[in-house]
Amino acid sequence: MPYRALLLSLVALTATADQPSKLFPPADPVLAGRLPDFSFAGYRRGEAPIPSPAVTANVRDFGAKGDGTTDDTAAFRAAIDKTNAGAILIPAGRYLLTDVIDIRKPNLVLRGEGPDKTTLYFPKELEDVRPNPGKTTSGRPTSNYSWSGGFLWVRGSYAHKELAAVTAPARRGQKSVTLSTVAGLQIGQTIDVEQSDEPTNTLADHLYAGQSDDTSKLLGKTKASLTTRITAIDNTTITFDRALRFDVELRWKPRVLTFAPTVTEVGIESLRFEFPRKPYMGHFTERGHNAISLTQVADCWVRDVTIDDCDSGIFARGRYCTLENVTIRSGRTPDRSLNCTGHHGIEFDDDDNLLTRFRLETKFIHDLTVARCAGNVTSNGSGVDLSLDHHKYAPYANLFTDIDAGAGTRLWMCGGGANLGRHCAADGTFWNIRAARPQSWPPKKFGPDRMNLVGVFSKDAAQLDPTGKWFEPIPPNALTPKNLHAAQLADRLKARP
Repeated sequence: MPYRALLLSLVALTATADQPSKLFPPADPVLAGRLPDFSFAGYRRGEAPIPSPAVTANVRDFGAKGDGTTDDTAAFRAAIDKTNAGAILIPAGRYLLTDVIDIRKPNLVLRGEGPDKTTLYFPKELEDVRPNPGKTTSGRPTSNYSWSGGFLWVRGSYAHKELAAVTAPARRGQKSVTLSTVAGLQIGQTIDVEQSDEPTNTLADHLYAGQSDDTSKLLGKTKASLTTRITAIDNTTITFDRALRFDVELRWKPRVLTFAPTVTEVGIESLRFEFPRKPYMGHFTERGHNAISLTQVADCWVRDVTIDDCDSGIFARGRYCTLENVTIRSGRTPDRSLNCTGHHGIEFDDDDNLLTRFRLETKFIHDLTVARCAGNVTSNGSGVDLSLDHHKYAPYANLFTDIDAGAGTRLWMCGGGANLGRHCAADGTFWNIRAARPQSWPPKKFGPDRMNLVGVFSKDAAQLDPTGKWFEPIPPNALTPKNLHAAQLADRLKARP
């Protein structure tokens, strides 16, 4: 073989050989704990597959026509009201729905026959049927549906009740806290460890690892919580099965709460959502062509769903929920300013949820959003030119992994009002992010130094600071593991008794 050909062959081989990150698994004990444990994200903490409950009802039996002209809203509501458990079948057809379809009880699945067969069509806007005017953080009048709500709305309550106060500090990475009492607690119980900020925003500053920038409008609103399972009780100390992802300090009034969500095991699957194909008029003009909203629910799921021509696709504000095989498309005329067809593609605004196997075939102002949350995983998906929107209010320790970001021109483009901290807080992790152009460490306003960016094509040199910037520009096709969440979950499940 000629020397040049041999050299090129060796270069190609080197580029595709497995290159593990120094962070996983960490051989250096100094790096232990640098990566948060993201393995608890999603339905039942990743410990059980999403179920497929048997069909127990059919919307046609309650009068739904699915002919595209008859208003089927009342029939859908009746089916939900009269069905206590199982799947409600929505046979092939086009169902016209003119108001919000609420699910406020557990163990119910809305199941179509596939997004190519069963369509839910919503001709109206949420603002028309449930008026909810509001203002942006800068005072601009708009609709609150610009950033919330959905025509298919699953909502419940976490039924939080204080069980005990935490009486001693604890450090990030620990798995125990000392309480004022353990009365009413038992091994195997799921609880919330929660703390709230002071008016001076010291908790927010902690979540930003001391680099929050201006937080003058947070006004003590920041919370940090961890939903976990008790594994041992010793006098007044409880041990649980997850590491704390924040420090516990008495000034933040830490406490242990019940976690008993009223709505669980609700699924939305095998459906297409369709909205009128109107030109998109731009940021904060949205009046609520939104598909799905999950609010204070747990262990719920959305799968095999296609959404066409929406203002926003899915607002997931529950815990341990999984969104999988979600496709969002649009034929709307984009706005002139940002060349987008909607506001939010998919948003997480609570903890420990999973989005996987997704396709965003259009551009939103904010494609993939995290705000006020931690422990969420976005994985194994693609977009036209993705923005990994971190929407301020201290979203910390969230993971984006195994993602084709498309053009790669706006990876760090984010929203959020003024004086609410940097966009991303500490321990934001980006692992195997592919794009058509080389990427660099995010700009200073995006987040603090303590973030992790591993597995991108870049022209920049590595920065491997154990307590600061961690930038490992390993070529994505060489990085191992490809999907950090999948690797962490496999390790945890393998180690279970």
